[in-house]
Amino acid sequence: MTTTEPGMTRTGRTRSAMTEVLAGTRRGPRSALLFFGPAVIASIAYMDPGNYATNIQAGAGYGYTLLWVVLAANLIAMLFQSLSARLGIVTGRNLAELSRDHFPRPVVWVMWVISEIAAMATDLAEFLGGAIGLALLFDMPLMAGMAVTAVVTYGILLFEARGFRTMELIIGAFVAIIGLCYLIEMFIAPVAWGAAATGLITPALVDTTALTIAVGIIGATVMPHAIYLHSGLTQNRAVTNSDVDRRKVVRFSNIEVVVALAAAGFVNMAMVMMAASAFHAGNSNVAEIETAYHMLTPLLGSAAAAVFLVSLIASGVSSSVVGTMAGQLILQGFFRIRLPIWFRRAVTMIPAFAVVAMGVNATDALVMSQVVLSIALPVPMIALIIFSARRDIMGVFRISAPVRALAILGAAVVLTLNTVLLADAFGIAIPGLPVG
Repeated sequence: MTTTEPGMTRTGRTRSAMTEVLAGTRRGPRSALLFFGPAVIASIAYMDPGNYATNIQAGAGYGYTLLWVVLAANLIAMLFQSLSARLGIVTGRNLAELSRDHFPRPVVWVMWVISEIAAMATDLAEFLGGAIGLALLFDMPLMAGMAVTAVVTYGILLFEARGFRTMELIIGAFVAIIGLCYLIEMFIAPVAWGAAATGLITPALVDTTALTIAVGIIGATVMPHAIYLHSGLTQNRAVTNSDVDRRKVVRFSNIEVVVALAAAGFVNMAMVMMAASAFHAGNSNVAEIETAYHMLTPLLGSAAAAVFLVSLIASGVSSSVVGTMAGQLILQGFFRIRLPIWFRRAVTMIPAFAVVAMGVNATDALVMSQVVLSIALPVPMIALIIFSARRDIMGVFRISAPVRALAILGAAVVLTLNTVLLADAFGIAIPGLPVG
């Protein structure tokens, strides 16, 4: 029996149907799809243009040897996105709100500043990616491509007023486009599957340049704003009246996280494998998205180049939308301030326009933005571990000791890589790691 009524919004119908599933009056395999949406939106952060830049450099410069970094980053992402979703479902509050209420005021200010820097780095990657794709496709100046990306992004953000389900479906469509594009690329590119399998399970960093790219891959994969956002997307999405209800929603959420981020992980691996198969053997110096596009036509054909551009534009536009949503949630959570969408959009995109105006190489800016994100990443990771382990906040949903140990290990991997990267940046020799 259904409780939906004529005239209800798509979001209202979805929420009503979820209530029926939790009550046991609605069953079937399709019932789980009602709970899909938050992780799909978060997953776009794992396929943004920053991934294109770092993955092209990884594949072209090092072949398949850095695929293990993509796998490790994706596994860490699954863990932390599931914890973020659980936090929102169980507490009805997001990570920024909990940080505001439980940490000292100076810590909150530091967390917010770091989050804003991360948001600007995120927007830099997203705007540049969309703009590069449009500039190459329509032969327009990069600045014009950024303006078009800004307008399209703002137009999509207006749909947020229609409720969470509409935005989930829009972002889901972009995810499908990106995934389809790279599925096609895998049929076009002559991938050395044996070498790819070896690179996937054999950790190795041959020099400091590989380290920089590895940290960039982690920064492009495990995104600070996605960790904040996921807790906000799940808070109060489904009406739960008991721990039994919350347990069901957490279970559905975990399934969605695995499915959505596994798909994102396959896309990232496909990016590296395409670059490795197309460029590593004779063009290992390819490091820019524009160069990669121009060289794909003679190497793999015009279809591969066109598909690459379509996926890049879809990635830039959709990730820019998600970045704005995250920025708004972070600001509102830390300070109870809600800004107009156009103002929030302007604040974080101004640095991106400034970088282009200064003539900075677009792909280099993309890679460095991902390094900045990786350095900012430990802040929400540590906060999430602290809250997820507190019984007074999570109750019976407090994470177990083994899960807590895995989360601490994941955060430690990120912190270690960042420390080594900073040491290299300041000219401190790293034993056993040749200079690239």
